[in-house]
Formats: sequence, C-alpha cells, structure tokens
Amino acid sequence: MPPPSAQPPSTPRCQTPLYHSADGWRDLLEPIVERYRGTGKKLCYRGDAAFASPDNYDYPEEKGILYAIRLKANAKLYEHIEHLLTRLVGRPPKKPKVFCHDFTYRAGSWGKPRRVVAKVERRSGELFARVGFIVTNLSKKAENVVSFYNQRGNCGRYIKEGKNPMSWTRLSCSRFIPNRVRLALFVLAYNLADFFRRFALPKEAPSWSLQSIQLKMIKIGAKVISHARRTIFRPAEVAVSEALFTKMLARIHGLRHAPG
Repeated sequence: MPPPSAQPPSTPRCQTPLYHSADGWRDLLEPIVERYRGTGKKLCYRGDAAFASPDNYDYPEEKGILYAIRLKANAKLYEHIEHLLTRLVGRPPKKPKVFCHDFTYRAGSWGKPRRVVAKVERRSGELFARVGFIVTNLSKKAENVVSFYNQRGNCGRYIKEGKNPMSWTRLSCSRFIPNRVRLALFVLAYNLADFFRRFALPKEAPSWSLQSIQLKMIKIGAKVISHARRTIFRPAEVAVSEALFTKMLARIHGLRHAPG
C-alpha cells in the first residue's frame, strides 16, 4: 500500500477551449464585403473593444471600408485628454456634460499612426468622468464619430430580441447539428416576425418590439365561433383595437401580388 502522504494520481479534466468573441471575424466579414463589391455602396464597420487589433484596422483600410472600433484605455491615451479630465468649477448640471476630442495615436503593434476619438462624459453625482476611446478612419467631426459608434446599440437591441422573445439561446440538444437546425428555425421565426413588424404594422404601432407583437397579437385570448359556412375569430380588444386590427389585415392583404 502507498504511504499515507502519497496522493492518488489526479484524473485529467476535460478542458473546454476558450474562444475570443472576435475569433473568426474575417470568415464572417469577407463574404459580406464580396457580396457588396461593385454595388457602389459605401461600407461602414463598427466593432467593440474585442475587435481592437491591427488586423481589424488593416483589412477595412485595404478594402476601402470606413470603421469605428472601441479602443481599450491605457495611460498613453489618457495623456492626450488630460485637459478634459479636470473637474468643472461650480455645481454640475443635471444633464450629462459630454466632451469629444480627436488626436493621432500609434500603439506599439500598429504599423502606422491612426486617428483616435475620445469621449469624456461627466454626470451629476459621479466623482469620475466616463471615458471611452474609438479608433477610426472616418473624417467626420469627433462628435459625429461618437454618434456613429453609439448606433451599435441598435444591433444589440435586435440581438436581445432574438435572445428573449425568440429564444435563440434555448439550444438544449446534445449534438451540434440539431442545435444548428434549431437555431436556424429560431432565426426564420425572427425574420417572419420582423417582416410583419416592418410591413404589416400601421403608423399607430410603429415602435412595437417583437415581444410586444407576441403579447398583443399571438399570446392573446380569443373566442372562436364556428358556423356551417365560416369560423369567426374574436380576439380580446385589451391590447389591439378592432380598428387597428383591421388596418393590419388590410396591409397584409396589400402585400399579395396582383393577379397577372
């Protein structure tokens, strides 16, 4: 028998490989760029700090793509905005105070200097300012570059709609291929719901989210009356009035192709 101090050999654990959120960006981006090649449209590219790498700057520049990518803060970047970090004199206003400043910067891993836009936001009740940096090849004013980058929030909102109302993340199958098919069905359902939102909703309901459509149009109580010649469907008017529902049906009817 082994001595009491001896430890049994440890069983090797199954380690799951770690993936960066920006891994595979070229495989995703290149087909999109090729699809729009020759259309004459100007391509723009936004990315968070995970995409802050020299490859993600060189590729758009080679293809003539405009980009705005979040840059991780460091001491060198803060040196360029020291004049914006001084606290304002007097009582701070209730509304946030935003300052934008652009400068030329070159990191050690970059092959050339690039334009960086800094955003400094001061809020009432907060001791320190909120600071963010964006590396870009846009020629717009610094404020417009920040506004362009902030539109990333719309993409996040659409992804959140897919995760919550459409349940994209419910991939409970034990194998990859069934989960892939299941995700494709979720995406198809999302596209159908988004098609309904864009083309069937009248002006009275322009800002409905997919969750609102689910609750007001699908998960709604109704009474079904069957007759010999027809079936009457009477939904509750708590969420959608009869006039609004009639307009939706008219818009759906207008999407049909006219008979040839």
